[in-house]
Amino acid sequence: MIVLRFRAQVRPDRVDEVASAFAAVVPPSRRVEGVLHFDVGRDVGDANTFIATEVFKDAEARARQESLAEVAEVMRLLPDALAAPPEATVYHVQSSEPAM
Repeated sequence: MIVLRFRAQVRPDRVDEVASAFAAVVPPSRRVEGVLHFDVGRDVGDANTFIATEVFKDAEARARQESLAEVAEVMRLLPDALAAPPEATVYHVQSSEPAM
């Protein structure tokens, strides 16, 4: 299993545009075979910062999700919309269990 955490701080004048683009990514991403969870939210301490948490069955599922046109649109917007360098971390998980 692969967990990817992506954090992007966006310029205030571009936040609505980027929010719409991120919102458009969620529904098709959740339908991709092998995508176990896909969530994008805002940092409660900074409304200009978005955090995506993506959980994939394997690298192939991640590649399928990243090939979506909606993902390409987000990636097109980000270079000019970012207020700081993005953060991205990939975790390779061997096991998981419910926390609650």
